[in-house]
Amino acid sequence: MTAFHPAVDTPYGETPSATRARLAEVLGRARSRTAALTDAVTDADLRAQHSPLMSPLVWDLAHIGNQEELWLIREVGRREPLRPDLDDLYDAFRHSRSSRPGLPILDPTQARAYAAAVRDHAMGVLDTTPLTGDPLVDRGFVFAMIAQHEQQHDETMLATHQLRSGEPVLTAPAPPRAGRVVADQVIVPGGPFVMGTDTDPWALDNEKPAHTVMVPTFAIDRYPVTNGRYAEFIDDGGYTRRELWSERGWAHRAEAGLVAPQFWDRDADGSWSRTAFGVRAPIRENQPVVHVCYFEAEAFARWAGMRLPTEAEWEKAARFDPATGVSVAGPRYPWGDADPTPDHANLAQRHLEPADIGAYPAGASALGVEQMVGDVWEWTSSGFTAYPEFAMFPYPEYSEVFFGGDYKMLRGGSFGTDPVAVRSTFRNWDHPIRRQIFSGFRLARDVD
Repeated sequence: MTAFHPAVDTPYGETPSATRARLAEVLGRARSRTAALTDAVTDADLRAQHSPLMSPLVWDLAHIGNQEELWLIREVGRREPLRPDLDDLYDAFRHSRSSRPGLPILDPTQARAYAAAVRDHAMGVLDTTPLTGDPLVDRGFVFAMIAQHEQQHDETMLATHQLRSGEPVLTAPAPPRAGRVVADQVIVPGGPFVMGTDTDPWALDNEKPAHTVMVPTFAIDRYPVTNGRYAEFIDDGGYTRRELWSERGWAHRAEAGLVAPQFWDRDADGSWSRTAFGVRAPIRENQPVVHVCYFEAEAFARWAGMRLPTEAEWEKAARFDPATGVSVAGPRYPWGDADPTPDHANLAQRHLEPADIGAYPAGASALGVEQMVGDVWEWTSSGFTAYPEFAMFPYPEYSEVFFGGDYKMLRGGSFGTDPVAVRSTFRNWDHPIRRQIFSGFRLARDVD
């Protein structure tokens, strides 16, 4: 398992040499994690498709290398292509995940060699590229984009590990436990709020530009919804009560046969257990619930007499400082601009499950909302749309082609998200039926 290695600086006001060192660190950290996830299984497991929702792990490995070759070696370095013949095979928009096992993709030995060769050239490009001027390289953007891309695939590969059958192959220390806490709500004052960013040098295009939104006063859960609370919803007939579900949600519940979060099973005594990465254990009541789809979260919210927060509400709860009340862009993380440490959040696959609520008081936002980064991605009620005056950069397939599709926004990252690939402005999206991702939620309500 990849250990947590926090970066030593923040990406603000660095010298080019400091930025170069930071980029080398985040690229190296991503590659170490990729190796750990792919070396943990046999070559046959790497080639296998463990779910039609996921690629074979070996496809992800070579795709990571191909994206790095396209952007760092060819686009930035202006070097000769290493394997132009692979561009079509590893184009995620040409080939659906379900079709990838049938492609003539590289075998595990070839994929590892290719990714290693690309990385050798990429580090040479990093050493010689000025990190100023061109927006693609200014303050290291494109190198950070590639590190984020690899870490996003690493989290996807971690989800594939969760779906595979067989003996457990991943291990990690248990996440921290916490004493019993009061799962109350925090009032977020209404008024103007600056959402998004113009200043974060590694933010992706859909996080920009910063823009002012009016957010009425609302209340939001201090913590994500827990396993124990979700079990109450199940026991109260949550999956059988039509009035709790939207029309689409009820149809999906019936079609998919949903009766509990994915990977939950009833024990003989009526209690619940969950299987995580091949290990079955009783649910921990104070952990955030994970592996629920948007429709399940929506039904739970209606059962609880509440709703899911909007994306703007979620970000305001993470970034707004009531002490100043100034409508300017907030910090990079809920606790401030300092990079995450193990005291702030459950990130980077340091653990293989969420931590108890209340385990990270140092990660609280200025409003006192906790665990907004790490543990579980949190569903919001918002669809994926562009911010006002959005400008695509550097390619439309990262964000633009998805705007307006059948997606719901998720915020905050999970225990499987690396710090380079999450921040208070980071926007994730997925289809509302998806729950193989490490997704949970917290609730909100209107305040008159």
